[in-house]
Amino acid sequence: MIRRPPRSTLFPYTTLFRSRQDANGRTYYVNHIARTTQWDRPTGATPNEEETQLRSLESVQQEFQRRFHISVDETDAHSQHSFDSTPSTGTATPVQGSSPTSSRRQSSANEVIREPDPSNATLDSEGLPRGWTMQVAPNGRVFFIDHNTKNTSWIDPRTGRPSPLPNQNNLPNRRQQEDNLGPLPEGWEERVHTDGRIFFIDHNTRMTQWEDPRLSNPAIAGPAVPYSRDYKRKYEYLKSQLKKPSNVPSKFEIKVRRTSILEDSYRILSNVPRVDVLKTKLWIEFEGEAGLDYGGLSREWFFLLSREMFNPYYGLFEYSATDNYTLQINPFSGMCNEDHLRYFKFIGRVVGMAIYHGKLLDAFFIRPFYKMMLGKPISLKDMESVDSEYYNSLKWILENDPADLDLRFCVDEETFGLMHQRELKPGGAELPVTQENKLEYIELVIHGRFVLRIQPQMSAFMEGFNEIVPLTHIKIFDEHELELLIGGIGMIDVKDWKLNCVYKGDYHPNHIVIQWFWRVVLSFNNEMRARLLQFVTGTSRVPMNGFKELYGSNGPQSFTIEKWGTPNNYPRAHTCFNRLDLPPYESYQELREKLITAVDGADTSGFGGVD
Repeated sequence: MIRRPPRSTLFPYTTLFRSRQDANGRTYYVNHIARTTQWDRPTGATPNEEETQLRSLESVQQEFQRRFHISVDETDAHSQHSFDSTPSTGTATPVQGSSPTSSRRQSSANEVIREPDPSNATLDSEGLPRGWTMQVAPNGRVFFIDHNTKNTSWIDPRTGRPSPLPNQNNLPNRRQQEDNLGPLPEGWEERVHTDGRIFFIDHNTRMTQWEDPRLSNPAIAGPAVPYSRDYKRKYEYLKSQLKKPSNVPSKFEIKVRRTSILEDSYRILSNVPRVDVLKTKLWIEFEGEAGLDYGGLSREWFFLLSREMFNPYYGLFEYSATDNYTLQINPFSGMCNEDHLRYFKFIGRVVGMAIYHGKLLDAFFIRPFYKMMLGKPISLKDMESVDSEYYNSLKWILENDPADLDLRFCVDEETFGLMHQRELKPGGAELPVTQENKLEYIELVIHGRFVLRIQPQMSAFMEGFNEIVPLTHIKIFDEHELELLIGGIGMIDVKDWKLNCVYKGDYHPNHIVIQWFWRVVLSFNNEMRARLLQFVTGTSRVPMNGFKELYGSNGPQSFTIEKWGTPNNYPRAHTCFNRLDLPPYESYQELREKLITAVDGADTSGFGGVD
């Protein structure tokens, strides 16, 4: 059985890291908990540094791993925030009058145009025709009033050119430093209503709207949800086939310690008298914490347990060859834990329970793992995402004559630094690879690489999984759908999120506090959005078909924002109902700061929900 070290020695610097080599043979070090890498060899730490590291790790363990590798996400975030934070109004046609761009194009190429800046100068009405005056609009732009005809215009009657667009940095209610949302689309302008709400003008169609047009930009709001009616039908069929057991208690209680969640869960789930009790309502209780589980604690338990089960620190799983995120079964798990097969059966049960109860796990595996779950053959293409170098070698053999390579039906494998030869078939060491038998050679290499090395572990995993969910029920999915069924969607689409949100109290989609809230969410990177979603719903994952299929304690439950409290309160969450209680703050900055504080506080002291 896996023994967790005492808290005082939990994950010291030397056991946090594992050395690996990149494609150029350089050694780097992987932090299993923080899921980061570094070139410098980790060394010992002073007590203060170790305590700081432990606090950091506890915070990291409260966050879900995003679908994409951390370096990719940071690159995307950098490119997103590298835009000028001031929205561009482009060269659009004003609501009234002609286009300033077209007017400039009609000017002489040698003409130097000097126009007054209303943000830093007094209005100069000298030279205006009789009966004309100048005023400044709420957005800071100068307009002209013809009292003779009682008309207004952006066109300066003295020059025939439109007044300059206002300096967006000086607009009221702007949040340049915090938002970094990038420029508005071509022809759009942002303004502030007299009641403080922000609205947007499309000069191309001469229409106004409350919704930020940048919500339609996947680079800012996240990619659209890959909705699949076929997947929805498959999922509904699966749920209809997972029947509730009879002659079992109404609920199954699981009481665990946060510091020993893997060992406690293993002991409880492995010693159940009947497997059917795992299909009843789960009632989770964390030792020393008061709370009623209406679904939120169950989701948290699956999340925290999955982070421990799949942690390479325990030797049951390891990172794939291409990254430090995608997981695969460790073929040498038996050397790390003599009870490893019992643990794989237990892990299979947990994955089956997650699917049965409609929960999500914080784990993503290599593609061949999902294919093995479905009993599908593994192809050469599947190796590309796991070991690109090995894939390219086999692909070259497939496309060329391997006779000159002098290959045999055997492979060299490394075990704890020692190389040994393994035959792919009896007598393989003496059988050369030729043009005629190279397909058999490639198939045997792939089968040995992904199947034979981990056959006992995978069999134990599937034994535990099939006790909860029969294999015939999941064979309707392909490997891509199975991945989403277990882990959900990594990237979060803010537009889909907003579209499927419900408001209660006095809140409505155009309420100024709600506008501020979604602007804050839009300004977050994907990690912070995931943490906010985790704070409110208990998980940072969303179902495959998006937020419209979000579940709560009583079945489908939309993300809900309810008016509550006073501006002195912090936002609070009810994870079992997917509800955020949002006080009516008096400014955008106040809402942003208190929301971030609430989410960060939840990460360091457990989930911040009421349940």
